[in-house]
Amino acid sequence: MKFPCKTVAFGPVKTKMYHETDGTIRLRADEPLAPYPEKMTEKLRFWADRQPDTTFLARRNARGEWVHLSYGQALRQVQSLAQCLLNQGLTVDDTIVILSENSLEHALLALAAMYVGIPYAPVSPQYSLGSNGFERLTYCLQLMTPRLVFAQNGQLYEQALALAKSLLPDVIILTAEPTGNTNFEELLQTEPTAAVEEAYQRVGADTVAKILFTSGSTGVPKGVINTHGMWSANQQQILQAFPFLATQPQVLLDWLPWNHTFGGNYNFGLVLYNGGTLYIDDGKPTPLGIETTVQNLRDVSPTMYFNVPKGFEMLIPYFERDWALQTTFFSRLNLLFYAGASLSQPVWDRWEELTIEATGQIIPIVTGFGSTESSPLAIIANRTDSFAGLLGVPVAGLDLKLVPDSNKLEARYKAPNITPGYWRDEIATSSAYDEEGYYKTGDAVRFLDENDPDKGLIFDGRIAEDFKLSTGTWVNVGMLREKIIAVGSPLVQDAVMVGLNRDYVSAILFFNPDACRELAGLSDDVSTRDAFLAPAVTEFTVQLLKQVNQTARGSADRLEVAVVALEPPAADRGEITDKGSLNQRAILHNRPHLVGMLYPENGWLTAADAQNTVAVTTANALS
Repeated sequence: MKFPCKTVAFGPVKTKMYHETDGTIRLRADEPLAPYPEKMTEKLRFWADRQPDTTFLARRNARGEWVHLSYGQALRQVQSLAQCLLNQGLTVDDTIVILSENSLEHALLALAAMYVGIPYAPVSPQYSLGSNGFERLTYCLQLMTPRLVFAQNGQLYEQALALAKSLLPDVIILTAEPTGNTNFEELLQTEPTAAVEEAYQRVGADTVAKILFTSGSTGVPKGVINTHGMWSANQQQILQAFPFLATQPQVLLDWLPWNHTFGGNYNFGLVLYNGGTLYIDDGKPTPLGIETTVQNLRDVSPTMYFNVPKGFEMLIPYFERDWALQTTFFSRLNLLFYAGASLSQPVWDRWEELTIEATGQIIPIVTGFGSTESSPLAIIANRTDSFAGLLGVPVAGLDLKLVPDSNKLEARYKAPNITPGYWRDEIATSSAYDEEGYYKTGDAVRFLDENDPDKGLIFDGRIAEDFKLSTGTWVNVGMLREKIIAVGSPLVQDAVMVGLNRDYVSAILFFNPDACRELAGLSDDVSTRDAFLAPAVTEFTVQLLKQVNQTARGSADRLEVAVVALEPPAADRGEITDKGSLNQRAILHNRPHLVGMLYPENGWLTAADAQNTVAVTTANALS
């Protein structure tokens, strides 16, 4: 039985394509980019005037109660904090660093800084709370040289704040909890003067709004400059891709961190630009954090829901066994949106089934593609016939240049939503653009149908991740990884490809412990190691390799050996980016013993020999 798809107003997907003699392909949306404000804070003033009592932001307090902040309240408090910043002598030549997680105070301080043109940088809390020292935090602080550093909880971030003070003795330390020498609530009562309005009027499209640090997956984090104009332009591009945003107030429940462009630019910006409401979710897709997310979803009925693939996968069991949760969640949902990594087709299919069970129709699942440097959206799959892996077409106003690189096409962008460069890093800035001024993404894409660009583009891996075997054959890491995840779902959560200058391709596999226990018929209290060593799981892994290899056309897409890591990827070791994807380079660097098992010098090591892995090989590997 074919079920109808929920009617959602999507923008056009018509594109123009041009071929050049050197193999370069240029794409551009047929629809032009409409006018947009020169700064996002214009939207705060607009909605504070139009709907002052509408909730802008909400977050649970320590007692578990939702605390609401209206647009009218937000504007008044932003102006008060802006006055405080000016009173401390901060100017457009200074910076502010925010160390902590999403919060009402975080949002107010960030908006206050932008209101008067002071650049700010939200830094990943992992850099302050991780177990491997403060190397990245030190790097970020030394690069930003902030006049003010904020953390939500002074006790939790005590060591990080002390580090900031030791590096920058004159820095102002500001916290919201617990109340210290400076009472954040009292700052919100400061009476703004004409100086605030004068500073606001000087802010333009080219004024730096914020610095967003990349995850550092290929080195130290880079500070991506985000101007007011590029953020505002991208929100207009999103609105043209999803016109329904302007016809219905959007309600979001979102955990995605504001130090990352998905949560901090896309989702926060979508709410602010369109006058919606954002409920801050203090959960996340971890064994403990997911419970908080589910509890919040019992209270909030979102109109759109955003998550990374891992988050969508972890939520499935809760929806399967809780009809009341289904009812609340799907009651007014128009769209499911994933980004940060590829969503496996089995997970996609199960979510479609859940939407049918709850509503009798299919709620569209879509994705977007871009980078921190593109604010972030550059390519959008705004269509009802989407599927896992489809990226879509360029957003309005963006010139997409596809440049041949070996056997791939690298995506390059030029548009109003593209960064002018990296903060205080002329070398990185100069190397980020080609001779025509296009930003070089390093991402490879390919056409779903080369004869019909309107059908969209598909991710084809990272140019830098691909490698050659000893035979000189190129391995397409992205495609092989997606294939392994699709075949291995729900056990396989992710995979890292190995084989640079080797004779064959192998993989490090990361499994879902709960799925392994279920397959092996084990109880929940069985350890992860025992679950991975269960005969049923080992046999599954053997069959996985066989299934992957059934459609292999040669050595480049044939998986000869695999190891299953007992230890999950560690965020504080740089193995997971803030958006939830794996840092392939960091995993290979941190786990040389796994690479040694894949390519042993003195014969094959069996699973019984391995202390930290389950290992399997195909019948003819290493023969």
